[in-house]
Amino acid sequence: MLEQNTKMQEIMETVAGLMALAARTAPKAKGKDFLEIKILQGEVLQTLADGMVEYAQKKGKDKKFFARDGENVRRSEAVLLLSLNEPMPAGLNCGACGFDRCSDFNDQQPKKEGSEFAGPVCTWRQLDLGIALGSAAKTASLHNADNRMMYTIGAVARALKLIAGELVVGIPLSATGKSIYFDR
Repeated sequence: MLEQNTKMQEIMETVAGLMALAARTAPKAKGKDFLEIKILQGEVLQTLADGMVEYAQKKGKDKKFFARDGENVRRSEAVLLLSLNEPMPAGLNCGACGFDRCSDFNDQQPKKEGSEFAGPVCTWRQLDLGIALGSAAKTASLHNADNRMMYTIGAVARALKLIAGELVVGIPLSATGKSIYFDR
């Protein structure tokens, strides 16, 4: 059984690596890449899971789902973290961020720390992150690895400084007879 678990861990590491590749090569606005990518496995997953449970306890009933997601992380073989790290506005002057001109947006630096993330962040850079997340999740799915995008993972991974960035999302991976990320 130990050999089978070790083999599954290696397979999940490969899938996570392919997901990271899909995220890195996903299209980006104006060809500029502000993604940070990190794969977590082993003991750091337990640290992350513990942090998520502690966060839920600290924040109370409004954030109790962090504990549920933390237990999912505890049972996962790997987690892929994707973040936007120091993303610059795309320079389109589109107003989607709430500023008429990107130069007005730039004048708002440094970013304001929110309760879990920092902002503002250019809408087009957020779309870049979304496309990268979709590409990574699609890749996991193509390899039949159970996965689910979780903002909860990102919030705590950021707080624990497991990855740099203003906005972070995590995708845990599991390979069991039934997905641990649904019917929770």
